[in-house]
Amino acid sequence: MTIIDHHSSYQTQDLIAADIDAYLLQHQHKSLLRFITCGSVDDGKSTLIGRLLYDSKMIFEDQLAALEADSKHLGTQGQNIDFALLVDGLAAEREQGITIDVAYRFFATEKRKFIVADTPGHEQYTRNMITGASTADLAVILIDARKGVLTQTRRHSYLAQLIGIRHIVLAVNKMDLVDYDQATYESILADYRNFAAGIGIHSFTPIPISGFIGDNITSRSANMPWYDGPCLMTHLESVEVDSTADQAKPFRMAVQWVNRPNLDFRGYSGQISSGRIRQGDLLRVLPSGKTSRLSRIVTFDGDLDEAVAGQSVTLCLADDIDCSRGDVLSVADEPPQIADQFEATIVWMAEEPMLAGRTYWLKLGTQMVGATIQAPKYQINVNTLEHRAAKTLELNAIGVASLTTDKPIVFEPYSENHDFGGFILIDKMSNATVAAGMLNFSLRRSQNIHRQAIDVTREAHANLKNQKPAILWFTGLSGAGKSTIANLVEKKLHRMNRHTFLLDGDNIRHGLNKDLGFTDADRVENIRRVGEVAKLMADAGLIVITAFISPFRAEREMVRNMMAPGEFYEIHIDTSLAEAERRDVKGLYKKARAGKLANFTGIDSPYEAPLTTEIHIDTTILTPDEAAALIVEELLK
Repeated sequence: MTIIDHHSSYQTQDLIAADIDAYLLQHQHKSLLRFITCGSVDDGKSTLIGRLLYDSKMIFEDQLAALEADSKHLGTQGQNIDFALLVDGLAAEREQGITIDVAYRFFATEKRKFIVADTPGHEQYTRNMITGASTADLAVILIDARKGVLTQTRRHSYLAQLIGIRHIVLAVNKMDLVDYDQATYESILADYRNFAAGIGIHSFTPIPISGFIGDNITSRSANMPWYDGPCLMTHLESVEVDSTADQAKPFRMAVQWVNRPNLDFRGYSGQISSGRIRQGDLLRVLPSGKTSRLSRIVTFDGDLDEAVAGQSVTLCLADDIDCSRGDVLSVADEPPQIADQFEATIVWMAEEPMLAGRTYWLKLGTQMVGATIQAPKYQINVNTLEHRAAKTLELNAIGVASLTTDKPIVFEPYSENHDFGGFILIDKMSNATVAAGMLNFSLRRSQNIHRQAIDVTREAHANLKNQKPAILWFTGLSGAGKSTIANLVEKKLHRMNRHTFLLDGDNIRHGLNKDLGFTDADRVENIRRVGEVAKLMADAGLIVITAFISPFRAEREMVRNMMAPGEFYEIHIDTSLAEAERRDVKGLYKKARAGKLANFTGIDSPYEAPLTTEIHIDTTILTPDEAAALIVEELLK
């Protein structure tokens, strides 16, 4: 079998021989379809892609030979060759005995060019399916005819719909292994149709295939005369990809960088996400809200009168207004929204579960802000579609939660604009991507709550006390001596007429945080609350001393980021686990070792020691008095 009929193939070869420039122009203007193959393990994704590549290989053998012969001609003409090469990663998978996370394949037929993302079916690699699907126009969801609709089939279908893929192909594969039985196919189709309707997939194209034999791949199969629909390749070549839909939306462009090669030129570069723009249009810079007329549209090939969605351009404004990377340019009378609190759908992609209250980096386009996630409103069961209560999200879980950013961001709901509604979450310590998400809408309170201007500033409070506000953050294992040393430090500062307040972990849990336990999520929330309280006290001009285990680096860093540079002192009260356990003043280690005290730091809950600190205290060398004197000395410097 082959995708290209001989007459068409001969025409292509004649065109290459007669006019290579005309051939390249013809190929350049073919439409491009990006699609993804997904489904459960061993549903036959790689075999299907291998079949598509094999059957489309003939045209490339002919065309590449001609292109190679004309390489010198191409070089002198300076053409931009835009064609796909056959890349065989399937052999690498077989040889290494592994599944490559996301493998992109490139091929073409006479009618269209294709980029296909081959993603693994294993549940632990669901995050890679999302990566491949994020730029896809179509999803081919495979089902093994012997197994029917499985959990991973439902999960991938749900994610494809969630991400906004409009075209779904249900490829019931391995029909040869069920003797091409129509009843088996119809039963699978009925099961999938019932599930798909529940998640909002009301239209999809079902095709019974055999990737191994080639049935209904590039031509209709005689083995299934009862099927009267298109073969897979016919459908892939003919499905409509609306490349103009984004152009009809209001103009949006995230600024990727400011281009200023000299004092006479200042341009804002990026790729247009939606809409179209013309010279003279009135633009708005967000979040500042300043406006200016568009004076030039600059590209590598020269200035344009008009630019549309998908083009990468540099825009020059008539006025020299403040605009930098992370800002957004929009049409002035239809700007996107700005908010700092949202409801979002989140797909968790990390081995470690989500910790409510922890601050992650949120990256949306060119915007990067800190974001704190609240406990999920619910988690979605992909099999039953029911909403389940959940305190966290684990690997591959899908849930809906509220999140707050540390400053307002420019956004649009994901359903309206993928570029300004889709985001990723990044762990601040490891820089690993831990989740992908979609902003559903901003919370009303984000629009109704505004900061109130106060005349008596934190500087005025500090001047009245004749001191510089600071937070002395003591961290260390239980029994290290944090409370003892912190108490001595406060006494020394008090004798010096310094205005202080000591927040001790045990005392706080008797009041403000008495509703919290000792799970990782509760520890995160414990430190978040204490950090906010400490910041308010510092705003009042106080020197705040805190004594908490605070086992996680991320939360200590979160509190540091609340303060101005030089106002946060991380003090590691360093004692080995063996020494802390030997002291065991409160008898807690003994209980933990006996299994009577769960989630105890150092035993069955981790402690992440500081990598760098302002002050390091080794209590095996220094006495509490010596340690306190050293800390006060460093502070007064």
